[in-house]
Amino acid sequence: MFTTRPELTGTYGMVASTHWLGSATGMAVLESGGNAFDAAVAAGFVLQVAEPHLCGPAGQVPALFTTADDPTPRVLAAQGPSPAAATPEHFADLGLDLIPGSGLLPATVPGAWDGWLLLLRDHGTKSLREVLGYAISYAENGVPLVDRVSATIDLVAELFTDHWPTSAEIWLPDGKAAKGVHRNPTLARTWTRLLEEAEAVSGREAQIDAARRAWSQGFVAEYVDAFSRKAFRDDSGRDHAGLLTGDDLANWEASYEDAVVVDLDGWSLVKCGGWTQGPALAQQVLLLDGLRDELSYVDGKPTARTVHLAVEAAKLAFADREAWYGDSGDVPLDDLLSREYTARRRELIGDEASGELRPGSPGGRTPKLPKILDSLRDVTAAVGAVGEPTVMPTGETRGDTVHIDVADRFGNLVSATPSGGWLQSSPAIPELGFCLDSRGQMFWLEQGLPNSLAPRKRPRITLSPSMALRDGVPRIAFGTPGGDQQDQWQLCFWLAHTLGGLNLQESIDAPAWHTTAFPSSFYPRSWTPREIVVESRLGQSTVDQLRAWGHQVTDGGEWGLGRLSAVSNENGVLRAAANPRGMQGYAVGR
Repeated sequence: MFTTRPELTGTYGMVASTHWLGSATGMAVLESGGNAFDAAVAAGFVLQVAEPHLCGPAGQVPALFTTADDPTPRVLAAQGPSPAAATPEHFADLGLDLIPGSGLLPATVPGAWDGWLLLLRDHGTKSLREVLGYAISYAENGVPLVDRVSATIDLVAELFTDHWPTSAEIWLPDGKAAKGVHRNPTLARTWTRLLEEAEAVSGREAQIDAARRAWSQGFVAEYVDAFSRKAFRDDSGRDHAGLLTGDDLANWEASYEDAVVVDLDGWSLVKCGGWTQGPALAQQVLLLDGLRDELSYVDGKPTARTVHLAVEAAKLAFADREAWYGDSGDVPLDDLLSREYTARRRELIGDEASGELRPGSPGGRTPKLPKILDSLRDVTAAVGAVGEPTVMPTGETRGDTVHIDVADRFGNLVSATPSGGWLQSSPAIPELGFCLDSRGQMFWLEQGLPNSLAPRKRPRITLSPSMALRDGVPRIAFGTPGGDQQDQWQLCFWLAHTLGGLNLQESIDAPAWHTTAFPSSFYPRSWTPREIVVESRLGQSTVDQLRAWGHQVTDGGEWGLGRLSAVSNENGVLRAAANPRGMQGYAVGR
């Protein structure tokens, strides 16, 4: 899908996301005169209603953006930290060696509300009512649930009925999983009350800031504080109270950060910092840049050699993620992304599949991995092998989310990956109509690691929006849900587009793959050293060759991996593409 220069055609922009209602909402905002930031925020709130098993009001949102006035990429950092009371000693006293993946214990400070409103205040043009009204309407009047929402509710129905009755009230009407058109009037009332408190003051920006305070220092924080003191079942099999307090919400707000930018062959790949897994994509791209002569696409498909080299590069990059990434303030990104370090690491890529987890020593530092890792090899767990969330009856979710890309007629570009606060994360707060997130499960309780738990620290998240510049000019915004797979599926897209010469849609459609040969970010943190999951469209001869090289190949189906979307602006020509897998993603523009 593409359109041309706005001065000639009346172009408004392009929106691509993981759900058609999100994309349609973003487009409606653009057509009403809004810009890319207005559209992204409105779409983000609608996705909290349309895809409640993938993101919620108490989740988080990292985003990358450039503005029409400044091509320098920036990061919206809207991942809240752990509670002040979240100490390793507290979990040790509970007899836990891993943070549960569901319930109240893994909750971090909700980041999405403050992050979206910060972006709207500083770079949008619309009022809060104008962008939030779409989501309020869907929550009040109902949204048609995709089948996967009902299937997710079915999986956790017994948990809801026996242990999380407040969730059952919302998601099990008449004792059965919600399906068809579903309403959440309590959530609509929460948003409406936030609006009313905002509009008690005058001025667009003042109203947005008032709404931020009403969340973090007002009635939302009060209800979160009171509810977190209650004990509920989590996937440890026991009941635990939460740690999040109103003070935790009041003492945090979203912010902006510099982006990580890696230059190669006229392209500049843009990622969030080392508190996310984002730099792992940059590491993979740099490793493969020195192997370009061995990489190729034939009839829109990667060769076996291309897949093999990409998988081995991923193993090295994600081993470094485990050893070096975290909200520690000391992630050695300059060394990890240097040409010298990359060249040394590239020498480790051989003709056989590696079965080792091999972090490097950037700047001569000694890597440190969790001691528990060997015991987590091949642990039976929900396998995040497809582009939908894998949910266990305990509420454990192996990390899925949503994604939004917007390019507008003014030259603004946004890539956002909201997540968390899944309906299956924790019991719903009855006065608010939503639940807390479970992102804290990504911390290690073992101390001395970059991603070790500490009070008021961000977990190293898998959420990883992407952007690319061409010759210094913002060109593409792209991303995907998928937990640990996000920066592997985005590598598939990157190689198909920049190496294979495929257009945006063809690059999304091309066969995808990923490996599970590094520790999962999600409870119970399992890994399978030589496994790769592939779409069978790669072809049997490619699969046979990969097995001959020692890979343990799992068939992910013909169209099972990835939920990518993308938009681009090339000299005023706007394009968009979305994932056909699951028949849910949608790209729209005019």
